[in-house]
Amino acid sequence: MAVPPRVFPPRKRRPSAGAFLPPKFSDQRLLQSLFLLSQEISSLNPLQFLLKRNSSSIIRKTKILAFLFEELLKKPIPVLSPTLLCFEEMYLVLQRIKTLLEDCVNGSKMWLLMQSDSVANNFHELTAELATLLDILPVKDVEVSEDVEELFLLLRKQCSQAKVFVDERDSSLRLEVLTMLDRIQKEIVPDHSKLAEILDFLGLPNSLSCKEEIENLEDEVQNQQDEKAKSDVIALIGLVRYAKCVLFEPLTPGSDSKTKKSASDVNIPADFRCPISLDLMRDPVVVATGQTYDRESINLWIESGHSTCPKTGQALVHTSLIPNHALKNLIAMWCRELKIPFDTAEGNDRVNGVIKNKAALEATKMTASFLVSKMAASQSMEEVNGVIYELRTLAKSNSDSRACIAEAGAIPVLARYLGSDVGAGSLNLQVNAVTAMLNLSILEANKTKIMENGSALNGVIEVLRTGATWEAKGNAAATIFSLSCVHSHRKRLGRKTRVIKGLMDLAKGGPAGPKRDALVAILNLAGDREAVRRLVEEGVVDVVKEVINVLPVEAAAILEMVVRRGGITAVAAAHSTIKKLGTLMREGSETARESAAATLVTICRKGGAEMVVELASIIGIERIIWELMESGTVRARRKASSLLRIVRRWAAGLDGGFLEGRSAVATPSSSSSRVVISV
Repeated sequence: MAVPPRVFPPRKRRPSAGAFLPPKFSDQRLLQSLFLLSQEISSLNPLQFLLKRNSSSIIRKTKILAFLFEELLKKPIPVLSPTLLCFEEMYLVLQRIKTLLEDCVNGSKMWLLMQSDSVANNFHELTAELATLLDILPVKDVEVSEDVEELFLLLRKQCSQAKVFVDERDSSLRLEVLTMLDRIQKEIVPDHSKLAEILDFLGLPNSLSCKEEIENLEDEVQNQQDEKAKSDVIALIGLVRYAKCVLFEPLTPGSDSKTKKSASDVNIPADFRCPISLDLMRDPVVVATGQTYDRESINLWIESGHSTCPKTGQALVHTSLIPNHALKNLIAMWCRELKIPFDTAEGNDRVNGVIKNKAALEATKMTASFLVSKMAASQSMEEVNGVIYELRTLAKSNSDSRACIAEAGAIPVLARYLGSDVGAGSLNLQVNAVTAMLNLSILEANKTKIMENGSALNGVIEVLRTGATWEAKGNAAATIFSLSCVHSHRKRLGRKTRVIKGLMDLAKGGPAGPKRDALVAILNLAGDREAVRRLVEEGVVDVVKEVINVLPVEAAAILEMVVRRGGITAVAAAHSTIKKLGTLMREGSETARESAAATLVTICRKGGAEMVVELASIIGIERIIWELMESGTVRARRKASSLLRIVRRWAAGLDGGFLEGRSAVATPSSSSSRVVISV
């Protein structure tokens, strides 16, 4: 029996491939499977808030079937041959009943309300299919007891006489929600008492249940294929989010620990992070230099007027973006294993505003305005902390939310809670405030608003320097990185001594996560020559030497940028890192090996024979270079080839052939003696 495509609403999880195929069981095994499946359905509780009568009716009918299967199993050798097809089809119907019930229980209540007529019809269709199978099942031929036969005949009669049932309360409630969304579209604030009644009816009594409902609705957006349906779900997300904020006490970190993980809650592998945004890549693409970025981030970079690769600084010979399908599949598998929602960039774009929904946008504006007003007026630190956490969560959701929060005036109010006095009194409050600022800064327009607001920018810098926790400092460093993605902001930030010192201190003394945030921010600032000069003066090369074994990719990339843009002083300072770079070129990741080779080429060309002497003294250096030429990236092979030429020309006494400029750099350990290159 083919399964009509309309039978089930879209699922959050796909059933197994064999769930709706006739089972190839023996008679005994088929009966056992039917009995266990009917028992499993019978043990389910009827739906509590919507479609109560529909669900309880089909569960009750399945219980009666369980008696029939149990009776047949008592026979010594049950023979189903004449009725085998009927029992196989019954197995499929029961599987679909179970699936429908599970979907109703596990999915969004608000979306179930919107689809209640359709789902009620699904229950009726399954009952009708069951009635057909019961009609053709010759119960007298299978020889059951009189009691079971009587129950069977009663069940057959009930199934054949069943009608579609739609609860008037469900229909009335659905109409109320649709009316409320229509009024929100017209910028009319919903009646809070009616909103509370709706949520109470649906079993959403607190912030945590609303948060779970929002997550279920977000899943539903990805399940929908129809653009209109996606838009309708997005409107419901806006309504529930607004209701959550205005009706209930705000959540705080830890109070929502039962909800599912997000990418920000786990340690994302470095290769899965976009080098620009530091977020998990949703749509990785490769640029002309061979580096991979998230499509949205690199598009913003190029549209901002940049013509170079953000990571390597190389000129982009073209701006075509090639999808990295292999990496995208790996990221999707990693997310599935950790049960982290993974939406494609296309899906995210649509949630973030490509599918424009006036009701959702107006609901977001109302939510942002309510939260900002509450934050500004509140006198309780505990209450402010909860409100800022809600703003932090809202700002993480999409671009429209970030725009609405900033337009509501959140940035100057958030700046009040970035000071050291706040950190001393409430650790969580400072973390939430700086993280909210970080999330807001993802939007290009908000970067300018933060940079133009002196208290906001100084607050972020103060958290970077004196934050009460490593998490706060790390998120402040990530905010500096985000702001510095705009060229003019990068130049301004790179000239601030407090920013440079704060990042250097964090890179030297922080734990792995915040240390990485600091290094990535330093790498971004190193795109400006004046900032490189300041970084070198503050000892960035020494910092790189300390962390190169812990975070080799970031350390090597910083060193490459510094020696390329920092002049003679930077090259001289980098002399002491040559051996570490040689080791990294042999043992590092693909990206780290590439950066190490590029850095060594620049050091040798700008630094002269003294630098090459240090490189040539590394045992087996020529073999290391050859291995990179064979197995490295395209750029790594090119740099390794240049490095081999430099070493061989030096060994042949042709020093001038690789120097850049007229004089070599003098270093404390310089030597003119030649060494034998070990192979």
